[in-house]
Amino acid sequence: MTTRIVTVAEGGRLTRSVSIGTHHLIADEPEPIGADEGPTPGELLLAALGSCTSMAVRALADRHDWPLERIDVAVRFGQQGHIVKNVGLIGDLEPAQREQLLAAAGRCPVHRLLAREAKILTVPALLAEPDVSHV
Repeated sequence: MTTRIVTVAEGGRLTRSVSIGTHHLIADEPEPIGADEGPTPGELLLAALGSCTSMAVRALADRHDWPLERIDVAVRFGQQGHIVKNVGLIGDLEPAQREQLLAAAGRCPVHRLLAREAKILTVPALLAEPDVSHV
C-alpha cells in the first residue's frame, strides 16, 4: 500500500487539520463535544475502507471488462464495534462475476489491514521549536 505521511495539527477544541501531501481536510466531533467542522476520526476510517473497497471492485471489473455500471458502498459501525460494509453492484453481471467482485471487496488493502488487527506503535517525537534568538 503506497502512503504519504499524514500530519495532524490542532485547531480549536477538538477540530483537527489533516494534511496528506497537497490535500487538506478537517476532522472533528459533533456538537456539543466538538464544533462539527468535519467527519469524526471513526468516520474517516470508514471512508477509507469504503473508498478502498469501491476502488478494488472497480479495478477488477475494468480489468476483465465486466459490465459493472456502478458500485455503491455504505460502511457503518455495528453492534459490539463491528464494521458493517454493504456493497451494491449495479450492472448486467453474471452470478460468478458478482461473486468475484464481492470477494475483491474483502481483499482491498484497508480491509485486510483492519481485519488482521494491525499493530500500532506509538513513538514519541521530539518536535523542536525554531530558534528565533538569531533572527
